[in-house]
Amino acid sequence: MYQNDAEVLFPPRVIASLRFLRGDAWRRLVEHVMVRPENDPDVLAFTLMMIRIDGCLTCHADSYRALRGCTVCARQSINRFKGTDDDLVAMWELARAEIIRWLELGVPPRME
Repeated sequence: MYQNDAEVLFPPRVIASLRFLRGDAWRRLVEHVMVRPENDPDVLAFTLMMIRIDGCLTCHADSYRALRGCTVCARQSINRFKGTDDDLVAMWELARAEIIRWLELGVPPRME
């Protein structure tokens, strides 16, 4: 039986559960982000990164991923990520630059 904790997009409440899934660089990033408020640019960037990695835009309420929930999906996506921790940190830095640009100039980040 699945415990459904699915939401429309990656929820920041899941961030802390990802802390120990990879190495030190990943753990430091998660620890940096998980203590910040949800509207902090660093959290928004992490959320955007996870939306991209998890494929949230293609998830549907009746899909297998949604039935399993966001926490399981996110953990599985991070465990299966083929790149390095440094690759993940670089993806977050790119997402953070996009969020800052959006906040300062009104240019929305790409969602794919």
